[in-house]
Amino acid sequence: MVNIIVELSKYLMIIFITMYTYLCFNIFGYYDPDKKKRMLRKQNVLMFTIHMIAFVVMYLETEDIKMFAFYLMQVVLLGAIILLYTLIYPKVSRLVVNNMCTLLSIGLIMLTRLNYEKAVKQYVIAAGTVALSLVVPVIIRKFKKLPEWRKFYGIAGIVSLGVVAVLGQVSYGAKLGFTIGGISIQPSELVKIVFVFFVAASFKYSMEFKNIVITTAVAAFHVLILVASKDLGAALIIFVVYLTMLYVATHQPLYLLAGLGAGSVASVAAYYLFGHVRTRVNVWRDPFATYDNGGYQVAQSLFAIGTGGWFGMGLFQGEPDTIPVADEDFIFSAISEEMGLIFALCMILICVSCYIMFLNIAMQLHNMFYKMVALGLGTCYIFQVFLTIGGVTKFIPSTGVTLPLVSYGGSSLLSTLIMFAIIQGLYILREDEEEDIERKKKERLRAKRSRQAYPQRPGKTGNVPERAKRSGQKRQEAGKGKARPEQRVR
Repeated sequence: MVNIIVELSKYLMIIFITMYTYLCFNIFGYYDPDKKKRMLRKQNVLMFTIHMIAFVVMYLETEDIKMFAFYLMQVVLLGAIILLYTLIYPKVSRLVVNNMCTLLSIGLIMLTRLNYEKAVKQYVIAAGTVALSLVVPVIIRKFKKLPEWRKFYGIAGIVSLGVVAVLGQVSYGAKLGFTIGGISIQPSELVKIVFVFFVAASFKYSMEFKNIVITTAVAAFHVLILVASKDLGAALIIFVVYLTMLYVATHQPLYLLAGLGAGSVASVAAYYLFGHVRTRVNVWRDPFATYDNGGYQVAQSLFAIGTGGWFGMGLFQGEPDTIPVADEDFIFSAISEEMGLIFALCMILICVSCYIMFLNIAMQLHNMFYKMVALGLGTCYIFQVFLTIGGVTKFIPSTGVTLPLVSYGGSSLLSTLIMFAIIQGLYILREDEEEDIERKKKERLRAKRSRQAYPQRPGKTGNVPERAKRSGQKRQEAGKGKARPEQRVR
């Protein structure tokens, strides 16, 4: 009986995630607010249904009551995120909130399957970060001096990365961060956000060639520190984010070509300078030929994706545990094996839907600083998704970055939730700008109607109410020297 339920569950979850993904893109074609609200509520129902089915299966497979208790805790957290965001910020983007909760729920499902202790840690970090991130939209909306802190952003980013380069712990051949109380802290995850703010503030300050050179030098310094720490995944993300922001701000193809050329030269240099880069490139070429020399991880990833097929093996029916660090860098492979490639592709499309919303917000904002921030954060998010999935599918060499909101990792989860909160603040700013534009239009329309109601006469200046006012003032001045009737009676 349990096997039948497990087999049916994977098809139900695929159907529901497909419906959810369809609504993610279909909602862009509607302008009716009531219709959009109904579609967003359907997404919430589908998300909680998928979540419930997954935990029912895991409870039946393990017969452990803690699965049921952990499920209820997650439901409370996801429900609280949706309610708090919509109650505190009525203008918030519900689609971004829904996608954030859906990706978070998928990650918690797979982490519970792979490592219950890590899933509990991820839950605690998510709960604390959500409480913190609820303040971020207020900061974005109320603090008008954020574009003026250019030097602070630049210094903070360089100092943080410098401390890691000198004192950081080595993990998988790179200095990534520190471990405090069993929790790994990776400053480069938060530096990516600070770096985006620095570039946006710098371009807001000036677009002269001298300032562009200075900004490029500071950006290059960020990348060089990360390269010295051998954190090449974060270095690549920062490089691509800066190149994208520079091209969009200047519209100069020469800068883009120069950046791509410099990046190509740096990639070749990294291949010859770092042994683990050569290993990853060789693994990317043929993971099976290098199976005993670094190719085991990618080979197992490909086996898992191929074994799962389109519909997956079902929860607890596969062997994702054979993939090294499956709960971090290779969680996409674990999802593909047990939940199916269709489910995994829908998850990718949900990430793309988030990116479309980020770009939509960036295009509609009028302030240069906020526009660049939305573009930079969106590029940072989607490029990290590309690096993660590209690495586990052997599309590109593995870079060792996590899948945002899905993979295990406290710093990654913290930075991504803050990133989404910043985007929500920018979305609210956009709504405020649109309301201000509509208000000004109405004021101009009222003024135009007033002029039409009181047209000017030839040889006269001003409208009728103004002439009447001036006429009354003249009569008052003329009567100042005359005695009032009651005075004459006296």
